[in-house]
Amino acid sequence: MNSNQVIHAMYNDDDVLLSAVKSIREKKYHIEEVYTPFPVHGLDKALGLADTRISIMAFIYGCIGFSVAILMMNYIMIEDWPQNIGGKPSFSYLENMPAFVPIMFELTVFFAAHLMVITFYLRSKLWPFKEAENPNPFTTDDKFLIEIELHNNEKELNLLLKETGAIDIKTTEKKGDHE
Repeated sequence: MNSNQVIHAMYNDDDVLLSAVKSIREKKYHIEEVYTPFPVHGLDKALGLADTRISIMAFIYGCIGFSVAILMMNYIMIEDWPQNIGGKPSFSYLENMPAFVPIMFELTVFFAAHLMVITFYLRSKLWPFKEAENPNPFTTDDKFLIEIELHNNEKELNLLLKETGAIDIKTTEKKGDHE
């Protein structure tokens, strides 16, 4: 049997899928990918995936935004173009800081949100006009699919997948190896 072959097991319920993933992992089979039409709570833990580090990056991006806000406001409002607005002193950043708090907050959130989205898309290798990688169009509607690489174990894997409640099982060539 060719190692480029995978088996696709289709499920029609997220609870059955979650149970199937646990059963498959208990039998020591490696699940290559799971395609779902919506996020399934607990699937990442069932698959044994590591926690994401996006929250660490969000904090770093927020700090960058906060620093940019402070430097920008100091340069614009104190050094470059000081203005007497409502009698407020314009010769010191610290004396004006209470008026700058909303700007600092907004730029912190702006940088964190936008840079996290960009980071997510880059890490996920998503970009405009990228072709969809889902092997079955029903996985964008109401079906769930588990992809497992075959290693001369098709018969026992087929039996296991039927036991776990798969509604359709197909063996196919793996896509995307050359990319």
